[in-house]
Amino acid sequence: MPKAVRFAEYGGIDVLNVVDVERPAPGERQALVKVVAAGINPGEAAIRQGLLHDRFPATFPSGQGSDLAGVVEQVGAGVTGFAVGDEVIGFTHHRASHAEYVIVEEDHLSPRPAGVPWEQAGALFVAGSTAYAAVRAVEVKRGETVVVSGAAGGVGSLVVQLARHAGATVIGLASEPHHAWLARHGAIPLTYGEGVGERVRAAADGTIDAFIDTFGAPYIELALELGVPAERINTIIDFPGAAKHGTKAEGTAAAASADVLGELAALIASGELEIPITRVYPLDEVRDAFRELERRHTNGKIVLKP
Repeated sequence: MPKAVRFAEYGGIDVLNVVDVERPAPGERQALVKVVAAGINPGEAAIRQGLLHDRFPATFPSGQGSDLAGVVEQVGAGVTGFAVGDEVIGFTHHRASHAEYVIVEEDHLSPRPAGVPWEQAGALFVAGSTAYAAVRAVEVKRGETVVVSGAAGGVGSLVVQLARHAGATVIGLASEPHHAWLARHGAIPLTYGEGVGERVRAAADGTIDAFIDTFGAPYIELALELGVPAERINTIIDFPGAAKHGTKAEGTAAAASADVLGELAALIASGELEIPITRVYPLDEVRDAFRELERRHTNGKIVLKP
């Protein structure tokens, strides 16, 4: 029988299990995809811990996972854009991609370009759409200066590249081991922590036009102290801070489409965008994968391969 990740109660990493499940069957305008790679994300850890119960309650036993890349195994009635054997990148809103097989709506799939490695394809949706939405939210323009917190993380690393692609100067806040990666991708790397405001001002050498927070508090307050207008600050995690200060808080939902997925995949295929992959784990080692993720010191993404 196919295997899938399940958890039967809220809790720590130890509630995650890999179990046998029935092979799902696609319905109308759905495809069954055999998963080759599936990214993991901090939001999935927060849901499993019960931290987002008010916004995203779990129904037990719950699966998990949104990102995926794989091969179409079967199509349901009415599917016209994909056929058995097609290599695809996609997403599901049903917490189901951490599995050997997943049902995906046809309009949640995009073809996998030959130049996109499986691991990057499988980690693209959540981080990519979130980064895309965040950069769009603050209206990054050529010649501007943008500060990014958590700049080497799964979302932050893509924000840095998309802002650079838009022509901005990017100041990336990250721990020192990740500075070389940021510099190679055209950012000005700075260490976070005490005195970061002074370091940012010195590096900017002028106006700081926008701030994208991918880490959480206290970066909205820092952005305001640096003189960034509230409407040009976006956080993907500090929702209480955004409500308090009137900043933006756009993320995955604002750019969750196959069109955005295809646009980002094309950038990867052309060499204009890279998803750094920290490590790939087999599905059976899902607990170890999340243990590493929850340390919050990875450069880029962690991926499961069934």
